[in-house]
Amino acid sequence: YNEYKSYLSKMLDRNDGMVFSSDWIDKVHVNHPAVEYYANLYKTRRAIKKAEQAGWLVKALTVIDLTTLAGDDTNSNVKRLCEYAKYPVSAKIQEQLGFEKLTVGAVCVYPNMIENAVAALKKNGCNIPVASVAAGFPEGQTPLETRIREVELAVAAGAGEIDIVINRTLVLEGRWEELYDEVKQLREACGKAHLKTIIATGHLGNYENVYRASMISMMAGSDFIKTSTGKESVNATLPVALVMIRAIRDYEELSGFRVGFKPAGGIRTAKDALQWLTLIKEELGNDWLNPQLFRMGASSLLGDIERQLYHYSYGRYANNVYDVGM
Repeated sequence: YNEYKSYLSKMLDRNDGMVFSSDWIDKVHVNHPAVEYYANLYKTRRAIKKAEQAGWLVKALTVIDLTTLAGDDTNSNVKRLCEYAKYPVSAKIQEQLGFEKLTVGAVCVYPNMIENAVAALKKNGCNIPVASVAAGFPEGQTPLETRIREVELAVAAGAGEIDIVINRTLVLEGRWEELYDEVKQLREACGKAHLKTIIATGHLGNYENVYRASMISMMAGSDFIKTSTGKESVNATLPVALVMIRAIRDYEELSGFRVGFKPAGGIRTAKDALQWLTLIKEELGNDWLNPQLFRMGASSLLGDIERQLYHYSYGRYANNVYDVGM
């Protein structure tokens, strides 16, 4: 038991990063047909038996970053989101499934809503972290000093996790050491808050750039790497996830640190969630199936998971929204 505790503690240590090395960047080659072939396998097969799906959907629920990033967000909307985060499914459904006190992984908001979210969660007696986007989200095109200050202000407001987005210009122009330096400085601005770095895969042009941006973000100390802002025309896809996951495996071998993974954007249904959980289990292993190493960014996914869990519990879908809370 003590050996396991020691192992678990090491596994969840923060990524300290490492000195920039171009060796892992210059020699990158990705077999595009192979990536797309294996990604397609995850789309077409059912790896989780129907009898086991309810348990896996509960697992999916616990790794959701419940998100609102809208221009018309209000304090009342954020308060409701925080209530939903603590009570994602009704007590009766939890009782039927044999669980209690289920929560999502985190609540994710814009910086000006952090204090409101922290207060709402505290009032509800819920200790999940508040994540905030920062650093020029979603484009990352403001001056670096502005992005650093935005991160510092978000941490000061109470954010326990910071989701930054890289400057894609640096990737597209091959300015790898500049990218490393920027992410490293943003990591330092986070202090004790965990850093989730969005590489915006839909803007990077090819799988080689996806791998390079992933590896550099980890070298610079990112605690998570994340596919997308959710604002791009192409968001989380299985092929780019496979490339990012391979980078995570290579980085662990290189540095000894485990880095988390977060797909975001386009994950809307329970079926989508099961695909992502299957991918993580088979490519990274069971150790990643927890909120410390895997999250899914979603705003509407939780509703479909709740609907499917209601069906599993009662043998029918809820007649209307009021049935869910009965």
